Amino acid sequence: MNKEHNYININRASWNNRTDAHLQSAFYDMEGFLKGNSSLNSIELELLGDVAGKTILHLQCHFGQDTISLSRLGAVATGVDLADKAIDSARQIANETGSDATFICCDIYDLPHHLDQQFDIVFTSYGTIGWLPDLDKWAKIVSRFLKPSGKFLIVEFHPVVWMFDDNFEKIGYNYFNSGAIIETENGTYADKTAAIIQEYVTWNHSLSEVVNSLIQNGLAIDSLNEYDYSPYDCFNNTIEFEPKKFRIATLENKIPMVYAIKATKKVNE
Repeated sequence: MNKEHNYININRASWNNRTDAHLQSAFYDMEGFLKGNSSLNSIELELLGDVAGKTILHLQCHFGQDTISLSRLGAVATGVDLADKAIDSARQIANETGSDATFICCDIYDLPHHLDQQFDIVFTSYGTIGWLPDLDKWAKIVSRFLKPSGKFLIVEFHPVVWMFDDNFEKIGYNYFNSGAIIETENGTYADKTAAIIQEYVTWNHSLSEVVNSLIQNGLAIDSLNEYDYSPYDCFNNTIEFEPKKFRIATLENKIPMVYAIKATKKVNE
């Protein structure tokens, strides 16, 4: 089996390999999180609004900080992730913090075999859809788990960011989905000096591919916003121009770095 077809096993191993380094990193600030800090940023908090009493399905949740942060806001939150080590950690953190968030370990395309429920909100954020080859299949999952008139919210790194090489010195990749990108990484975005190496398989997805996959699966786009910064210092050659707002030093505010979409599932779907 070639690496593109074996991407689920490769990427599960990649994320399992990162988990310990991420838990120990300043990037994820587990100490502050365990004391009650929220991991959610202003972009998604504004998009989400008041979630008290809402049921939320959080896709590709890693070890569950955002899922637990949503539960702290009064939501009934369920997180899903491919990596068993991350989900084990998520359950442990939920237990430590007294959160009622629940977690499911599976590839999200396989979620209908693990969950039979519809939610008020489906949420996903920052570095999620690039791990998926087929956005039509993804949007079908989103629609399947949304109640009629339910809201889908995605905050994601802008596809323009993924065109550049790691140091943002030249265009290295196609803006459009031209097939699997198979790479090996030393360290990890949360700790670039971590003594770990992992292989992974990703795909670039243009904004039109994202939007059209949602429209074609019964969702109406309510808003699409783009932002000229990242709330995370996860790229090379960044400057922090305001607290928790990072740009590429040489590119300043010239490129979009994040986008956010809010969509509503049509009642007749």
